[in-house]
Order: sequence, then structure tokens, then C-alpha cells
Amino acid sequence: MIGLDTNILVRYLTQDDPIQSPLATDIFEFRLTEENPGFISIVAMVETVWVLDRAYGLADDEIAAALERMLQADTLVVENEQEVFTATVALKEGRGSFADALIGSLGVRAGCACTLTFDKTALKLPGFELP
Repeated sequence: MIGLDTNILVRYLTQDDPIQSPLATDIFEFRLTEENPGFISIVAMVETVWVLDRAYGLADDEIAAALERMLQADTLVVENEQEVFTATVALKEGRGSFADALIGSLGVRAGCACTLTFDKTALKLPGFELP
């Protein structure tokens, strides 16, 4: 397995750098296999969503589509895949931010009764409550 950093993911998804994007494409399309997949950590996934949103101004549905492609790839292993999927659906449906939905999903997985927050937007997601 090969770990993939945020910048590799972003260069592959955006194809915006004449030197780094072809290198990232080579990794995704030729180096990664089902026997030797790429590993995407939760941190890299959250950073990628943040970069696509803040730096590139992509819409939530565009970001969700990119996440769905990564989740469906046989050559990628995504840490906490089910929770990432749940957060992707929340983002796609406009129910909250990817990060907040992921925090909530990871809390459920850990056995939390709820997730306390002051964030009014996060309160729209299941499992979040005011303190």
C-alpha cells in the first residue's frame, strides 16, 4: 500500500499544474493497483475537501462527485470508508459541511451518544446537540 498526501490528490483531481498533475496522474493510473493500492487517510480527505472548496471554489456537488469517485476506485483504500461515505452524502445533499458530518459519523462509530457543538450549521446534522 502507498500513502497519498493531500497535494497528490488535489493535483490529480484538478489537473492544474503542468509538472505535478502528470506525475499524480501516473501514480493514479499506472502505479496503483488492487494489489498495491493507494491509502487515503481521514486527514488527507478532509484537507482535500477544504482545498477544493476554499482554494478552487468548487461547489459541494462537484466535491461530492470527486469523493464518490475515490470511494469507488478499486485501487484506493479510504480510512473509515463508511464514515467518509456518510459525510459525502451529507455534503451532496446540502445537510452540512463534510468535516462536521465526518466528525458526527466518527463519533457514532466510536459509540458516542451525541456530539456537542456550538456550531448552528452542525446542529442540522443528526447526532449533534447543544451543550
